[in-house]
Amino acid sequence: MTTTPDWERRSAELWASIDDHDPEEFRRQVDKLAAELPDGHPVAAFERACAFDSTGHSDRAVPLYREALRSGVAGIRRRRSVIQLSSSLRNIGQAQEAVELLTAERQQPSDELDDAVAATLALALTSVGREREAVSVAVAALAPHLPRYQRSMANYARLLVEPE
Repeated sequence: MTTTPDWERRSAELWASIDDHDPEEFRRQVDKLAAELPDGHPVAAFERACAFDSTGHSDRAVPLYREALRSGVAGIRRRRSVIQLSSSLRNIGQAQEAVELLTAERQQPSDELDDAVAATLALALTSVGREREAVSVAVAALAPHLPRYQRSMANYARLLVEPE
């Protein structure tokens, strides 16, 4: 089950204009676009989840992210679903589940969202009282992007969580 290039273009245009819409109107537009896809299409659930999430309704996004994942959302949207579900879970007080999902997600093949996984995991770790580990995850993710000190920062990140 794939989307068409035209559908993807219209979706991208709608998301690029999110700030031009009232939140309720934006969700209606996303729902209208998602309704063009067949019933049970994982991208429809994903897009609806994103719309709720982006307009301040993490609680309504969670079941839709779960539906998208259960329905087989694929590619980059699968990874985005895990990241965004985890962020929403953290927002509604279920940070431990977010930590579990993101810890497992770090075992997936690397891609351009690795740092987003790490950043979201760091936030979730702070929410469950594991601040030292959160700093380690954040510094380790940041280290490769530094113009200097990559090796030192990676070591410091490791030392934050190594047993003494």
